[in-house]
Amino acid sequence: MKKFPEFDLEKKDCFQEPVEDCSNKPCIKKECRETPWIGSVLYFYDKKTNESLEVLLDNSIPKQKYYYKGTSDFVKTPILEGGWKTVERLKGNIYNIQYLVYWDDNSESISSKKVAWIRKLYKEMEPYVTNSPRTAYLNYRDLDFGSYDEDYSYSRAKIWGEKYFNGNFERLAKVKSKVDPDNFFRHEQSIPPYQSY
Repeated sequence: MKKFPEFDLEKKDCFQEPVEDCSNKPCIKKECRETPWIGSVLYFYDKKTNESLEVLLDNSIPKQKYYYKGTSDFVKTPILEGGWKTVERLKGNIYNIQYLVYWDDNSESISSKKVAWIRKLYKEMEPYVTNSPRTAYLNYRDLDFGSYDEDYSYSRAKIWGEKYFNGNFERLAKVKSKVDPDNFFRHEQSIPPYQSY
């Protein structure tokens, strides 16, 4: 029996048939699949997870461009408002919410409407998700949390670092001080070397 101890789950809790009838709203579809890593690469390449790997060698460039904005939250207590109900887990987070909006017209008017919509949704979810600090999943990086300009300081990075890493941010910055004290490996939301005040 496979276990996921960080969420106090067993395999049977996650891998169930997806819900087909969404006539009773809100409907949350479970689309869980157990797949090897290479299958997930195919999935995100918009292919079937059991397709031949040869399709990954196709160098054609998609004709259609898509743009998106995403962010995320973690939920520690059940959301009971409006009919949502979950089973509370014993440890930490119950689940992660990923908010996404896509569009294919990158004009200023369309882009600004889409970004404004997701920012409004994120704000409206505030009472239902983690707080002090409001936390997020690093793989759904959100530059609305902040980013470096030329100031790669610990105090600046703490603004978003605590959202992604919570109580581990300081420890990770101390490790960064030992392995990359000159901050050579960095991006707009990377962990900087630790600085005490």
